[in-house]
Amino acid sequence: MSYRSLSKHTPTLILMATYVALIAYLSISAEHFATSNNLLTILQTVAVIGIIAAAQTIVIIGGGLDLSVGSVVALTVVTVSLLEGKGIPIFWASCASLAIAALVGTVNGNAVTRLRINAFITTLATLSIASGVAFVLSSGHTNLIASSGFRVLGIGRLAGIPIPILILVVVFIATHVLLTSTRYGRAIYAVGGNAEACRLSGMDIGVVHRRAFLLSSLAAGVAGLILAAQLGAAAPQSARGYELQVIAAVILGGTSLTGGAGSAIGTLLGVLMLGTLRNGLDLLHVNFYWQEVVMGLALGLAVSADRLRQFRRPKGD
Repeated sequence: MSYRSLSKHTPTLILMATYVALIAYLSISAEHFATSNNLLTILQTVAVIGIIAAAQTIVIIGGGLDLSVGSVVALTVVTVSLLEGKGIPIFWASCASLAIAALVGTVNGNAVTRLRINAFITTLATLSIASGVAFVLSSGHTNLIASSGFRVLGIGRLAGIPIPILILVVVFIATHVLLTSTRYGRAIYAVGGNAEACRLSGMDIGVVHRRAFLLSSLAAGVAGLILAAQLGAAAPQSARGYELQVIAAVILGGTSLTGGAGSAIGTLLGVLMLGTLRNGLDLLHVNFYWQEVVMGLALGLAVSADRLRQFRRPKGD
């Protein structure tokens, strides 16, 4: 195996080994950890974050960043609950909510590529705007969702498997295929690795980025619908801090903050790692504030590892 091939897969292999070690430790230390119910609980808990993280992986590999995803989730859950409350069928209310999520992604993509505004600043602005609109529309109140059929999306099962988990699996398979087996996937890696070279070669990098931001917002919209269905209610503050959890999972999974490197499989491992760690700390009765310290340390280590990989990367990669 070549050095390039080995270095490409090393972060994922290390993370996989670390995750196995974490599961082994928690299985011994936490009495109720290694049960089928608890493992399903972990998967259901990370489903919403995981769906968003899959699309965020595409954005970050392409050299971008989307901080607005948490607010898009909040705007989606508020919109679907308000429209359903006004008598609009839940299907059309969901479609309208996804359309609004897509609008946010379109605004982000065009602001970054056409107006040349930094992605961090752009999505920080839309984070604030979308969050504010969610609070204005709901007046800061939690709204119940009456449709029992809609709740199946969040708490229903198919062949004994919770539907959110099935959606999570489908999303990650689709993301993996997109990144590894499509022309767009190759373009994402190329643009993230060297945007100027892509521009000089005639590639329309603006289209690449706009599609990535659109996918990111749509994924946040889908995650918002699942969250609303799980809770049976919509609160404008329900997704606060999701953007940080998502970025933490993506970076922990080996995606480089500078773009050009990463994988859907790595992100899935990062999502599972953080979800399992949080679950294990709960079962071990670790104080919530110390849990935040541990999660912050995990992100810090992931970012440090990313920087180390960049320093060690051979020139020309």
